[in-house]
Amino acid sequence: MGLHYILQHLDRPGNYARILFVDFSSAFNTIMPDLLSDKLTQLSVPTSICQWITSFLTDRQQLVRLGKLTSRTITVSTGAPQGCVLSPLLFSLYTNDCTSKDPSVKLLKFADDTTVIGLIKDGDESAYRQEVKELAVWCSLNNLELNTLKTVEMIVDFRRLPPALPPLTIMDSTVAAVESFRFLGTTISQDLKWVTHIDSIAKKAQQRLYFLRQLRKFNLPQELLKQFYSAIIESVLCSSITVWFGSATKSDIKRLQRTVRTAERIIGAPLPSLQDLYISRVRKRAKKITLDPSHPAHSLFELLPSGRCYRALTTRTAMHKNSFFPQTILSLNN
Repeated sequence: MGLHYILQHLDRPGNYARILFVDFSSAFNTIMPDLLSDKLTQLSVPTSICQWITSFLTDRQQLVRLGKLTSRTITVSTGAPQGCVLSPLLFSLYTNDCTSKDPSVKLLKFADDTTVIGLIKDGDESAYRQEVKELAVWCSLNNLELNTLKTVEMIVDFRRLPPALPPLTIMDSTVAAVESFRFLGTTISQDLKWVTHIDSIAKKAQQRLYFLRQLRKFNLPQELLKQFYSAIIESVLCSSITVWFGSATKSDIKRLQRTVRTAERIIGAPLPSLQDLYISRVRKRAKKITLDPSHPAHSLFELLPSGRCYRALTTRTAMHKNSFFPQTILSLNN
């Protein structure tokens, strides 16, 4: 959804975007149970559940064991346990009231991964910079610490002669500018091309073909080889495939498809092509979005009066046209 906001914004000449990838210091360890309970109450969570969560997070016994040595036990009443399946949900609820007030600034959150997208028009960055300041204030009020050393910014600017832009500062610290960033397992580049990401997954998939060959030498049944390929190699090749495949170059797709053909020769059976996997996953994702009115992209899927096809999105650039949502609607209409 974040890329859609950016590409849609960049369709208009003169626009650019600033993307801030926020890093929190020990995010899950900073949750305040009492503050979380107040936030849950405001979200109409039953009192009994609020009390249970508060009890779960407070007075926890903690120690460190290294070999035969054991530290003394201490009592912890702050934060959520690392590795607990409940912790990401609790952190999401804890930060639920951290929102953007300006429509030109998008605040995207996935557990403790937070991204601020400033859609800059006419060179006016005041709203974006104000929202970043308010984010820093919100963090200080909610016992969260922004790690300014690991927080980075990426500027996406396709103007012919872009001027030098002033750096962003947070709490008197200058935020480092980067040309690419690995976000939720996907490498996003400043030019919004996918060469770096595809290089990464191609290399990883090629390395894992070695293990497929070794299993073949041990005469593992063909069905088990296919299961291994699906879990270990195909999962890498299809990492975020709905995001990048439509915009990937033909040479990059051929490069990845060669890995699939190599796996077919090792296994001795046909395997689904990347094109087929992309189409099936796009349609599956689109179906979920169309059936979920709460999804932020639900409104993009608008049926025509005939009720048979969806209205195509207006795009001005090839990059936007080949991105997820325009391609998804095109796929559904075909």
